[in-house]
Amino acid sequence: MSETPGMSPEDLPRIGPKAAEDEELTAKPTRGLTLRAMLPNAITAAALCAGLTGIRFAVSGEWKFAVLSVVIAGVLDGIDGRIARLLKAQSRFGAELDSLADNVSFGVAPALILFMWALQDLPRVGWFAALAFAVCMALRLARFNARIDVDDQPHKSAGFLTGVPAPVGAGLAFLPVYLWIETGLAEFRNPAFVGIWLAMIAFMLISNIATLSWSSIRPRRNIRLEFLALAGIAFGGGLLMETWWTLVVICAVYLALVPVGLVKYARVKRQRLAAAAARAEG
Repeated sequence: MSETPGMSPEDLPRIGPKAAEDEELTAKPTRGLTLRAMLPNAITAAALCAGLTGIRFAVSGEWKFAVLSVVIAGVLDGIDGRIARLLKAQSRFGAELDSLADNVSFGVAPALILFMWALQDLPRVGWFAALAFAVCMALRLARFNARIDVDDQPHKSAGFLTGVPAPVGAGLAFLPVYLWIETGLAEFRNPAFVGIWLAMIAFMLISNIATLSWSSIRPRRNIRLEFLALAGIAFGGGLLMETWWTLVVICAVYLALVPVGLVKYARVKRQRLAAAAARAEG
């Protein structure tokens, strides 16, 4: 992004919504809201509506629809940035709307849904856990927004993310609900268990750990098409036929990849240090 004379990088407008947190910002930002920017921003608004609708379903005790509403918000959140980039319709308005929508759909909505589903049986501790999750989600989004124009980001430059992304955090927070819906076991609805789980995910949101991004998961070129086809069929078919077990598997796979990301980033960090030492000696 080129700098405007007399303006510091912090003063420059952000562009968005983004397709992913590891996306490089190369498009020139626009200061107004153009007509072609309406489509991605309409999708962002739809994601916000889905998140709020999840709260409405939770109020009436329709837990499946409440969780699915947030899942739909996550799908829409993954679409709006890609459409904005495809149409070259990124704008500061879109970036701000996307961030606010994410905070409601993936921070406030899951916190309230989980509180009404289980945590209200421990009113004080449960409410504290719900607040912790919502606040940590807001802090995570604020950290991301503050760093969006910063060049010195070791994790991002190596193809990694810092902490758990917002939609993924919301999906992981609902893991006890997925298991409860499929198994009917009351243990998964235990408020103490749900509170501890929610606090753990809240910590992962604001942590400084390196997590894998889509750009860091690159299958070999000779099997890339087959891998994408298999993943698409498994993901789409699984969600249609076994929605809740598919979501459980997705959560389990992601959590299993967290240590992999740490190991891979540690290797990259060692390589960078070795290269820096070699340049210093040279």
